[in-house]
Amino acid sequence: MSTPLHTLVWFYFFVYMVNAVYGTFAPVYFEHIGFSNTQIGLLLSVGPLVAVLAQPFWGTVGDRAQTKNSVLMMLLGGSAICMLVFPLSGHFIFVLVLICLYMFFQTPVFAVGDAITLEVLDRRGSGNFSLIRMGGTFGFAIMSVVFGFIANEQVGLLFPVNAAVFCICLLLVLRFPRVEGHQSHGVKMHMGMLFRYRKLMLYMAASFLFHVTLGYYYSFFPLYFQELGATNAWVGWSMLVSSLSEIPFLLLSAYLFKRVRISYILLGAGIATAVRWYVYSIIENPWWMFPAQALHGVIFIVLTVTMAIVINREVPGELKASGQTLHALLCLGVARMIGSFFGGITSDAIGMRETFFYNSLLAGAGVIVFGAIFWIKERKEGTRAAA
Repeated sequence: MSTPLHTLVWFYFFVYMVNAVYGTFAPVYFEHIGFSNTQIGLLLSVGPLVAVLAQPFWGTVGDRAQTKNSVLMMLLGGSAICMLVFPLSGHFIFVLVLICLYMFFQTPVFAVGDAITLEVLDRRGSGNFSLIRMGGTFGFAIMSVVFGFIANEQVGLLFPVNAAVFCICLLLVLRFPRVEGHQSHGVKMHMGMLFRYRKLMLYMAASFLFHVTLGYYYSFFPLYFQELGATNAWVGWSMLVSSLSEIPFLLLSAYLFKRVRISYILLGAGIATAVRWYVYSIIENPWWMFPAQALHGVIFIVLTVTMAIVINREVPGELKASGQTLHALLCLGVARMIGSFFGGITSDAIGMRETFFYNSLLAGAGVIVFGAIFWIKERKEGTRAAA
């Protein structure tokens, strides 16, 4: 593999370690310092709310900058600084404000990184995005287990560990091929123009709904697993299972995208989502959670990789970064916010087990509704083609 692609793989390997550490163990840390489920839900929902404002801002900046690389470096640097400041206080307001600042920098990292990677691959005319993204799967898996053991002794170390990871990613970006912002000169295009692409918006709406249920999972699964009797190390091992389960899809994605309709791929992820949350709601023995975690490999990775590739195909060069950040805005921002906030309230009111059950019903209803919409749309397209 040539040096640029090799560097991209290492970037994904390290940057997804951030999710393994902060995304998995932040709820555990917040509970450790005395916050209630409602407070945890608020903390993990206000951050994505800020991301809703940050995504369009950074998407536009990325498309209009001299290079998208410089924007990615700013995001990584700001995220690292926030991580270093976190341990200074455990006061609720301080943590709330810092989460907002952290999410302003951190959330767009993946969208801008995907935009750069996909443009590099287009420029080369070779390379498989799914295989490069697999670097993130292995990074997440390894760090989940390693930090799971660390968290058993000192969960607060998640902040300096994440800061170090961000710094490594920043150094790797220095070796990226330069990718210009296509609006750095010439005609300016705004993110609102993306809403003209109706098929893209329909796919994005389906992804959004399923991400609402994932928002609850990411915020409360570690606490639910521990409620069943698991330790922090078990949480880490469960994340290893979920991350390694992504590999089959990543290996087969190029084949699937050529032979299976995008709508069918998204609906398949929705069905797996409904089944997964139902299984979570009936599990009594924590050991059964490990095989259940394998369903992650046909949900999150399917939604993110499929949408990244669809956006890169459907959207003009001037809006590629904006397209990726719009999806991140909706699914990593608004959807996560809804799942975290309302999930925290329902968890305190009826319990986490029951909340997973209602998430299953929500995902199942989404499959039925979007399945009907996709079927009607395809029938109309077939009729037009015949005419």
